[in-house]
Amino acid sequence: MKTQLWTLALLCNLLFWNCNSRQNPFKPSQALDTSKAEKISKSSEFKYAAEQFADLRVLRYQVKGFESLNLNTRKLLFYLYQAALCGRDITWDQNYRYNLAVRKTLEAIFSNPGHDTASAEFQKLETYAKRVWFSNGIHHHYNHDKIIPECSVDFFKHVLSHLDASKLPLKPGQNLKDFTDFITRVVFDPTMDAKRVSLDAKKDMLQTSAVNFYRGVSQSEAEAYYQKLTASTPSHCPSYGINSRLIKQPDGSLSEQVWKLNGLYHAAIEKIIYWLQKATEVCENDAQKKSLEALIQFYKTGNPSDFDAYNIAWVRDTSSTVDVVNGFIEVYQDPLGKKGSFESVVSVKDPEASQRISKIGSQAQWFEDHSPILPQHKKSQVKGISAKVILAVVESGDAAPSTPIGINLPNNEWIREEHGSKSVNLGNIVEAYEGAAGNSVIQEFYYSDSVQYRVKTYASLADKLHTDMHEVIGHASGKLESGVAPSSETLKNYANALEEARADLVALYYLLDPKLVELGVMPSIDYGKAAYDEYITKGLLIQLARIKPGQNLEEAHMRNRKLIAEWCYQKGKNTGVIEQRVVNQKTYYIIQQYAALRELFGQLLKEIQRIKSQGDYKAAQVLVETYGVKLNPNLHREVLRRYETLKIAPYAGFIQPQLIPVYKGNQIIDVKIEYPEQFKSQMMYYGSHYSFLPAYND
Repeated sequence: MKTQLWTLALLCNLLFWNCNSRQNPFKPSQALDTSKAEKISKSSEFKYAAEQFADLRVLRYQVKGFESLNLNTRKLLFYLYQAALCGRDITWDQNYRYNLAVRKTLEAIFSNPGHDTASAEFQKLETYAKRVWFSNGIHHHYNHDKIIPECSVDFFKHVLSHLDASKLPLKPGQNLKDFTDFITRVVFDPTMDAKRVSLDAKKDMLQTSAVNFYRGVSQSEAEAYYQKLTASTPSHCPSYGINSRLIKQPDGSLSEQVWKLNGLYHAAIEKIIYWLQKATEVCENDAQKKSLEALIQFYKTGNPSDFDAYNIAWVRDTSSTVDVVNGFIEVYQDPLGKKGSFESVVSVKDPEASQRISKIGSQAQWFEDHSPILPQHKKSQVKGISAKVILAVVESGDAAPSTPIGINLPNNEWIREEHGSKSVNLGNIVEAYEGAAGNSVIQEFYYSDSVQYRVKTYASLADKLHTDMHEVIGHASGKLESGVAPSSETLKNYANALEEARADLVALYYLLDPKLVELGVMPSIDYGKAAYDEYITKGLLIQLARIKPGQNLEEAHMRNRKLIAEWCYQKGKNTGVIEQRVVNQKTYYIIQQYAALRELFGQLLKEIQRIKSQGDYKAAQVLVETYGVKLNPNLHREVLRRYETLKIAPYAGFIQPQLIPVYKGNQIIDVKIEYPEQFKSQMMYYGSHYSFLPAYND
C-alpha cells in the first residue's frame, strides 16, 4: 500500500551512459558524452522546483550523503537503479494497449529537428507530450481521464507527414497514411478508451476501463475466474492474477498471459533479471541476497507462489542499508484490485530520521491493544513490523513520476499476519515537497490566523507522523474473521479506498493521543490538532481542485479522504464538532471540538475494520458511495475558482537523480550522482535507452 501526498509526483531528466551499448547489450557505455549533457545545477542551495505546465509541477529531490557511501553500496544502488528503469515500458503497456505506440510517435516527432518549435501549435503538442510522459500514458495519472492535445488534428497530421515512416511504430503492412489515421484517432478521439480506470459500480468496470489487464473479458467472468482459484486455496492463498493479463480465447475460455521471462514482457524482464543478478554479487548480507534471488526466481517462473516466497524473504531482510521495491506491486490501476502494476523504488536508509518511525513501530502491539476496533478484529500478536525512513535514489514505473511518500508492504494479508511487514517513509521526497511549498494555499483555505499559524508551525512534523502511523500501524493493524476471503474478493472495487481510509483513521485516531508525546516523537498535542485541521480542510475543500467540473471522485485516495472528512462532518453536525462557515463567498470548515472529532474517527475506524474483517460488500458500497464519491457542484466550482487565483498546479512529481558509473576496464571504480533539471530531455533519454518492448504487446 502507498501513502500519497496532497501534491503528487513526476519524472524527468537523465542523460549519459547507454545501457544498450554495442559491446554488451546490458552494459552502460564507459565514455560519457558530456558535450551533449544538459547543465546540472552545482549550487549549494538545492533547487527543488524545476518547471510547471498544465496542472503539473516538476520537482527534484536530493540523496544527501550519497558520496559518503562505500563503493560496494553505491554499486549495489546502481545495479538496482538499472533494474528499476529497465521495467519502465511495462507500466506504459499495462496502463493502455496503445500507450507505447503513442509514446514512440511523440519521441519520433521530438527527435526530428525540422519543426518550427517556437510556434504556438508545436508548443501545445509539446505540453501534451509532457503530460503523457508524466502519466505514463495518455490518461491522466490521477483522475484517469483521457488527455486530449490542445493543438489541432491538422497540425498533428502535418507533423507526422514530414517524418520518416521507419521512425514510427507502424504495424506490419501498415503505410504512413493508415498509421496516421489510426494514431490520430487514438490521440484525439475523446470517446475512444476515454477512462483508464472506471470504478462506476453501475457499469461493467472492465468494459469501461482502458487499462490493459483484460482482453474481451467481462467483469463477472473475471470475478468468477479468480473466485474459483481463491476457493481452491483458502489457506495461504497466493496473489492470483498479480502478474498476468486475463484474456478470452476464441472458444470462450479464459486464460492468462503471464508476465515473466519467456512470457509477456520478456524483453524488459530479461534486462531486469540481468541487473538483479549483478546486484546479488554485491549484497550487504545473506538476507538481502536471498530476497533478490527469490525475486529473480519469481520473474523466471511467473508463479504467484514464488511471489509470496519473495515477499517473505524481503520482509525478513531488516538490517540492510539498501532496500528495493521491484515487481508487480500495487493494484490501484485494476478495477478489480487483482493486477499489480510494475514499479520500483530503490532506496538507502536514513538512520537518524529512522529513530522516530522505529519508536512507533516498537509500540505496534500497544496501538493494536488500545484501538477502538472490535476485540475480535484485533491481532493478539502483531508480528514483524520493520519501520524506517529512507532516501529514495530512483523511482520507476507506477512509482514515478508521481510518487508515494510512504509504503507498507507486502499486500498479501496472510503474509502480513504471519511474517510481518515493512513500513517506510520516503524522507527526501517529503523534504522536497516542503522545500518547494509556499503558504498561499494555507492562507486561502484555512479560516483564522490561529489555525493558519498552527498549520504553518506544526504541520510539517504532523504530516510525517501521519505517514508513519498510516504505514507502520494502520496497514499492519486488524485481522480478518475466520473464513473471510481477501478484500479484493469481498469488497471488490471498494477495497482500495476503504483500506486507505482504515490506515488513515488509525493515524488520525492516535495523532491526538498523549502516547506519541510520551514516546518523544511529538512535542505536544498541537501537532495532532494541526493534522486534524489539514485533513478536514483538504478532504472537503482543497482536493476538489483536482477534479473537473461535473465529475465525481474515482481515485481511491481521494475517495478515502472525502469519505472520512464528510462522514465526520455529517455525524458531528448536530453537536457542532465541525462548523461550516461562509465568509465573503468563501467556505471554510472549522473544527470546534478536537476530542469529539477524535471519537468520530474511532467510530468510523471501528466500522470500516468490521466491514473488512467480515467482508461486508453492501456496507462498503453504501459507505463509499454515500460519503466518498459525489461532490456538491456549487462548492466544487467555488474551490476551483479560489484555487485558480493561486496559480499553483495541483499535482507535482519528480525528476529522478542520475547514477553515473565510472569504469576502469570492465570494473566499476566509482558511482557518481547528478541531479538533472529538464523533464523533456530525461523522458527522451529514457525512451531511447530503456525502451525494450515493442509498441504493440498483444
